[in-house]
Amino acid sequence: MRWLEVCVEAGDRGTEKLCAFLEDLGVSGLVVEDEADLREFIEKDTQYWDYIDEDFLASRQGVCRVKFYLPEDEAGRKALLSIREALEKAGYPSPVTASLRDEDWENNWKQYYRPIAVGKKLLIVPEWEAVPESGGRLPLRLNPGLIFGTGAHPSTRMCLEAAEDIAPAAEAVLDLGCGSGILSIAALVLGAKRALGCDIDPKAPDIARMNAALNGVEDRLEVLAGDALSDYALRSRIGARKYPLIFLNIVADVIIALSRDAARWLEPGGSLICSGIIDGRQEEVRAALEAAGLAITAHRQAENWHSYTAKGGR
Repeated sequence: MRWLEVCVEAGDRGTEKLCAFLEDLGVSGLVVEDEADLREFIEKDTQYWDYIDEDFLASRQGVCRVKFYLPEDEAGRKALLSIREALEKAGYPSPVTASLRDEDWENNWKQYYRPIAVGKKLLIVPEWEAVPESGGRLPLRLNPGLIFGTGAHPSTRMCLEAAEDIAPAAEAVLDLGCGSGILSIAALVLGAKRALGCDIDPKAPDIARMNAALNGVEDRLEVLAGDALSDYALRSRIGARKYPLIFLNIVADVIIALSRDAARWLEPGGSLICSGIIDGRQEEVRAALEAAGLAITAHRQAENWHSYTAKGGR
């Protein structure tokens, strides 16, 4: 099916008033792109990120618009004509349209993901790609969906590299901030017996389980959704056992906040692998890990990102 993407500039009146105007016209499924909202998120929600790409910020500079979609047929074009007339009468600029197909939404993002060799043992292969000659590497099939974790980011690659010699002997793995499930699934592919993943994103369990099924390890992975910092029932579930391997691939502030819990959940002599630490925050994280009684055994750096491997006490 083909669709018309309709983009309306909000101008000085802002996106809130434009959305209300469009909703009064019966338009639904509005997509708001507003630099002011992005800036507010950056200023207020710093616990969720340490780094925002400058090119992305530049692409949103001055943006204040609303998009919606109409079927590209006679009814859709008739509706667009009526909406265009109403917008122009109200003093809004004429909307800009583009033609899209269903598969443009579903598949265009896939062009950016190709098989990735990581460390010495793994080959990450997108679900829609054939498995190439791997040279003996273990293929890890993955469809990230709309969630973090493709293996392309330096923080994820460093975790995978650190885990390849540790995971094969692990009886149980805890993956905090599991996203697509890439780290816990990789550990299972490498030989770990069982894994428990947890992510604050409610979409994570379904996506991680789907990825586990792609690799034939769905019966060995459990995934929970919730906030491991504040959800006491979830914390109790996580802490029901100790883990010889824990992943913490989130951001510096959350790693620091969870460092004492992670040390308590870690099996004596077990390994904690943490990453997602932007350049400039690594010493704070190191100090928090050591204060929690963990001993740093390795420090990796790739581009502007850092990763630590630490051992639990005996």
